[in-house]
Amino acid sequence: MTLLTNILDYNQQFVEEQSYEEYRTTKFPDKRLVILTCMDTRLVELLPKSMNMKNGDVKVVKNAGAIVSHPFGSIMRSLLVAVYELQADEVLVIGHHDCGMSAINSNGIIDKMKERGIPEETLDTVNYSGIDLHDWLKGFSSVQESVAHSVDMIKNHPLMDKKIPVHGLVISPETGKLDLVVEGY
Repeated sequence: MTLLTNILDYNQQFVEEQSYEEYRTTKFPDKRLVILTCMDTRLVELLPKSMNMKNGDVKVVKNAGAIVSHPFGSIMRSLLVAVYELQADEVLVIGHHDCGMSAINSNGIIDKMKERGIPEETLDTVNYSGIDLHDWLKGFSSVQESVAHSVDMIKNHPLMDKKIPVHGLVISPETGKLDLVVEGY
């Protein structure tokens, strides 16, 4: 049995038993907040529990490292949609200690791509198209600096409402303790 089969079998039972009822809410965040955080598995339940958030309270945008790497990329678009269409009045950027993006090595990722069959010609085409893969795949050395940088990109984005507070925090993936990096009020 495959992972997908297990998921679909469980889902069928979930729907048949109407287990979804306890999670019903609207598309608008009750606490009028959007969070940009890391996709780290340790944060899936820990982060909302450590902040007293439940289903329906917040919009959550996740990526590797909680990084806004491009001012007109999908992360920034999601944050703008949350503010202008989904009634979010504050933004939290939450990075975490022991983040995989702090140890990422672009050469290592590119080597793994090659090992999995991505041909050198494809990598060359990407590079010739103006994408510096090493820059695109780079991580960070300080989670606090990375969070502050993402807060700055959001706060100073030409399309972001200047009245929206943008805060930056770092969470411990072990205890859930939050440390303030940038207070946006």
